[in-house]
Amino acid sequence: MKILNLYSGIGGNRKLWGDVDVTAIENNENIAKIYQDFFPKDKVIVADAHQYLLEHFEEFDFIWSSPPCPTHSSFRKHFSMNVGAKPVFPDMKLYEEIIFLYGYFKGKFVVENVIGYYEPLIQPKEIQRHYFWTNFYITDADFPKDTINLTGGRNEKQEEQIKRLEVRHKFDLSKYKINKRLALRNCVLPELGLHIFQEASREYKTLI
Repeated sequence: MKILNLYSGIGGNRKLWGDVDVTAIENNENIAKIYQDFFPKDKVIVADAHQYLLEHFEEFDFIWSSPPCPTHSSFRKHFSMNVGAKPVFPDMKLYEEIIFLYGYFKGKFVVENVIGYYEPLIQPKEIQRHYFWTNFYITDADFPKDTINLTGGRNEKQEEQIKRLEVRHKFDLSKYKINKRLALRNCVLPELGLHIFQEASREYKTLI
């Protein structure tokens, strides 16, 4: 199974997939280098994931896409309305990819995003703090409540929160000079990523 991991970040969704053939696309060169450190056997490409999908989708059997979520999130809307941040249009590349994959892709796919502040235009599967749009069935499963925030709790030092999140997401980011909390915030819980991958793999095997 050839896998395309779009907007890969540091690879939370991919963490527990095991020995698989993965091409990861990430437009932030520093984040891409960290991903490569954790997954040295994966092919990592620094590129625009949206454009790469359009040009290469036919080369893969399974596609995972996690387009940027801030313009869709309830957190961003709350921040705009209560802190005075400038409102922004939702980035509709999310729905462009969903519609494109439903229409053209012959393999299995999942598009992931946070639960938004509006009623989704295409009905997803809701698990934990995520929406998942797929062309395969995902069985219900319970995962730990994920309440990662961007600014740290009032009674918790920033360093303590990062260490807790590193353990939870199975990443040691101590040697990297990045916004660690944000990088972890962008991760799908590895156990959840594995659950969805296993569901896709099960259906894929019935087709070959």
